[in-house]
Amino acid sequence: MSQIIEHIVLFKVKDDVDSDKIEAMANDLKNLSTIDQALYLFAGPIHRLMSPLSFTHVLHSRYRSKEDLNAYVAHPLHLRAVEEWMPIWEDVMAIDYIADQVPGNLTPPPGSVAKVTLLKVKENLSDEAKMEIMEVMKENSPGAEQITVGLGETFSPVNAKGFSIASVAYLKGLEETEAVKDLVKEKVGDYVDDTIVVEFVLPLSS
Repeated sequence: MSQIIEHIVLFKVKDDVDSDKIEAMANDLKNLSTIDQALYLFAGPIHRLMSPLSFTHVLHSRYRSKEDLNAYVAHPLHLRAVEEWMPIWEDVMAIDYIADQVPGNLTPPPGSVAKVTLLKVKENLSDEAKMEIMEVMKENSPGAEQITVGLGETFSPVNAKGFSIASVAYLKGLEETEAVKDLVKEKVGDYVDDTIVVEFVLPLSS
């Protein structure tokens, strides 16, 4: 496989929604993994969020191409899920990118912890500066079992809210995410206006 597309969606569920309905939503989103074009899909609650915006749930999925992502977005199962659950979402944002590398295993290990980092960079930033930021983002998750970075594009119809560089890292446990220094702020913070960091835990079994 020569490339993969990373697709990340963040949701904020309204405060007055009951827990049974939230669980049903999460299970329904997980079922989108049955769409043929999805090579991998996780959907569930956020464990920890560092963000100027408020979110409660995350969906991360992978595709062979933009065309496959578009086919997933247009699939009847996806369209039905969006129509059914959008009324309970207060906010949604998405970012898609062509990964800088293809992970050896497209399905991360059970029980691992995902760390998604999204950056909103300053206007008119040079391509050279963006490449420097991406290199630092890869340094920012030492010990990651897999990590991809890329320049965000909006292949899907949901707004990325101005965030344009993203990375996804899968680590062995929460203790590893806690030990990581914020190299982005330390090394390239002058290039960045806002940062979103989302952590979520994969179940031990499917």
